Amino acid sequence: MKIAIIGLGLIGGSLGLCLKENKLVSTVYGYDLNKEHEKQALELGLIHELISFKELSKCDVIFIAIPVNAIITVLQKLEKIPKNTTIIELGSTKEQIIKSIPKNLKSQLILAHPMCGTENSGPKAAFKELYKDGVCVICDSQRALVSHRQRAIEILSHIGMRIVFMNSKAHDHHTAIISHLPHAISFALANFVMKEENKKNIVHLAGGSFRGMSRIAKSSPDMWTSIFEQNKENLLNSIELFEQELSYCKQMIEKNDLKALGKWMKKANSLRDIL
Repeated sequence: MKIAIIGLGLIGGSLGLCLKENKLVSTVYGYDLNKEHEKQALELGLIHELISFKELSKCDVIFIAIPVNAIITVLQKLEKIPKNTTIIELGSTKEQIIKSIPKNLKSQLILAHPMCGTENSGPKAAFKELYKDGVCVICDSQRALVSHRQRAIEILSHIGMRIVFMNSKAHDHHTAIISHLPHAISFALANFVMKEENKKNIVHLAGGSFRGMSRIAKSSPDMWTSIFEQNKENLLNSIELFEQELSYCKQMIEKNDLKALGKWMKKANSLRDIL
């Protein structure tokens, strides 16, 4: 198979590294609007060759690993891609993307979300272990032809991912709670601390708790602003529910209700049994 990857940052670059070692794949091509990213991807060996947008039609599979708003734009430009080419978009939201799919692409487009990543971005952040033992959610797979579904599942399984099937509405609801809300909290925490503390105190006093909670605040603003935009209603609802939980914590502290506070914390400890 000849595979093209649009977007050569953490997600696309790591994918390239994995696919280069796959016996099913003969050539991994790369394309990125950022020409410095293209240069770095070649130098780092993330891909075999660069490809122009006009040459994408010669590929068997096209992966799209760019911010979700850009995915919508790119899909419109791929409308005339051959029907036997499998297109796999890797966005973190699905409902807005599925509403924007050109009619001609519906049978060959696979909506996939690899639930993995780091706070780092760009080609230099790529590493081939990113997908190993990770979960990949495939949404509304019944819309695509069986041949394209099977091809996508085969490739994603070969790079070490476990496949979960879900509809796009459920996906966006659950990811708002489990993925998008934590990022919003982390961005807010980082901004709050930087407003309240000077750099010296942050450096000297930041322990594991702050470092852990603020780690994902280093994530790409370009990527996350578009995710927040596309999953706006689900994220706003999640923020409101979280505010209620935080308010409950505040009330217990105000009332010095240590028994209730301890019980509340112990309940949170049970997350250890899940993760």
